Amino acid sequence: MRFIFKTDYDQDIRLVKHGGQAFWYALLGLLLLAAPWSVGDYWLTQLSFILIYSIAGLGLMVLAGFTGLASLGHAAFLGVGAYAHVFLLGLGWPFLLAIASAAALAASVGVIVSLPAMRVKGIYLAIATQAFGFIVEEVFARWESVTGGNSGKSVSGVVLFGHEIGSGEGFYYLCLALCVLATLGVLNLLRSGTGRAFIAIRDSEISAQSMGIAIARYKTLAFAISAALTGVAGALYAHKLRFISPDQFGALQSIELLLLVVVGGLGSVHGAFLGAIFLIAMPQLIAVSKDLLPPAIGQASGLQALVYGLVLVGIVLFEPMGLYGRWLKIRTYFQLFPFYRRGMFKRQKAFTKSERLR
Repeated sequence: MRFIFKTDYDQDIRLVKHGGQAFWYALLGLLLLAAPWSVGDYWLTQLSFILIYSIAGLGLMVLAGFTGLASLGHAAFLGVGAYAHVFLLGLGWPFLLAIASAAALAASVGVIVSLPAMRVKGIYLAIATQAFGFIVEEVFARWESVTGGNSGKSVSGVVLFGHEIGSGEGFYYLCLALCVLATLGVLNLLRSGTGRAFIAIRDSEISAQSMGIAIARYKTLAFAISAALTGVAGALYAHKLRFISPDQFGALQSIELLLLVVVGGLGSVHGAFLGAIFLIAMPQLIAVSKDLLPPAIGQASGLQALVYGLVLVGIVLFEPMGLYGRWLKIRTYFQLFPFYRRGMFKRQKAFTKSERLR
């Protein structure tokens, strides 16, 4: 097992902890860069969707995984980013300016949502964000002059620096570049004082407040950053589908985003990517397995929802740390064998007495 002897604070907050990480991340980057030449158009499309959902997962991870604020209406920010971006492109705005403005608008909506949400927490916050999602979906359906209403709205291709990018290799590289920027942004956020304040609020609001952390301010900032990242993902999502409608940003999409971060692993950047891979790969696996199941089960209309529900219940009961937590346990098992202890990853009770009594 690798042990790192740290001698200064700069080493503690370094992005790449050791040479092994640098090697494996560099290899992964090379594989992603070479993907258009090694996979077909179908799998390249799936990779693009994984990158888009990874950006959205990073956004929700900032809110739910690092700040501890539940959200059941996050698809609304996805829709705000998508519709705002398409509308600005229709006015003749350049692509980069339109996507940046869409992210800023989504962040502004996140700030507005956070203001009444500051008075509630836990399940009540989840219900409040879900109600916000219903309201936004209804606005999308009724504001026909901007959104096209229930009839939907077609989306043009990406034009970057005067060159049109199709939905294939060029768009994949665009998604990859934005995903890398979003990942580096979140990693640097976690290294900063703001990120440490988010984590302190997640672990114990009372302890964070006693240390002088402005709870309301940082919660509002978490909503804004989360909504901005999700808005960027929404803009890319609109271009990939080439058509958007209000039903694409409803409650089911919000649940899928929440499923993404829970299955991937709450509180880890890797979890956003593993959850995105799960969200894209699971329907493919279900489609393949339908032919192997009895017709009464394989042809059932609610099979995918049933599988998602069983997976979510299994993760919550048997692996609360998600897929990334399971990978950490497997890796540590082989590194420490035969000295691995089963309860090594058991979370300690670190809350205060006043919180324990509530």
